[in-house]
Amino acid sequence: MVQTISARDISLYELEEKFGLQLATDTNFFAEWTEIPTLTDGEKQAIARVKSNYLNLSKHRLMSEEAVKMVVLSPLLDLAGFYQPPFEIETETSVEISAEDESFIVKGNIDVLVIQKRFWVLVIESKSSKFDVMAALPQALTYMLDCPNPAQPTFGLLINGREFVFIKLIQQEHPWYARSYALSIERDSELQQVLSVLKRLGELIGD
Repeated sequence: MVQTISARDISLYELEEKFGLQLATDTNFFAEWTEIPTLTDGEKQAIARVKSNYLNLSKHRLMSEEAVKMVVLSPLLDLAGFYQPPFEIETETSVEISAEDESFIVKGNIDVLVIQKRFWVLVIESKSSKFDVMAALPQALTYMLDCPNPAQPTFGLLINGREFVFIKLIQQEHPWYARSYALSIERDSELQQVLSVLKRLGELIGD
């Protein structure tokens, strides 16, 4: 009997058991989130504006998922150049993955997908600010496993407005992934690092 589950409900354990997903422990596996370019003064000022907007609006109420996308995510993607060639943006993209024996199927919709030449390069899963950012990890990894070009690394970004976590997935004999630690919008240097990582990923993918 085929079991179908929503990507929002899947666990890391189920991804490991059904799809062979493994966590890479080699620190060199995901060097892209630490080997990053320096920002210009203009970019730093723009980042300070994003932070100011977030802090001002979050004083009144917890930010919804849609507000997080509008206030925090959208300006970051703009500053990183993902709205310009060679990139494209898709939202609410449907995905479906199945275990090798096809007895277990996971379905869902990606919040934001950055693609380049029809290859998925950055899967972004956003949550309301009331959720722990890591709550989106199994969901994002599920979407990344459905990448149409498994020979190339796929990158992901988890965001709840306040925190950001980057992910890298490589599909070889088994799918391997690693993640950054959570970067916070409340620390100036870390919000700048978020933009730097996005720019670095854009450079790698664009090349």
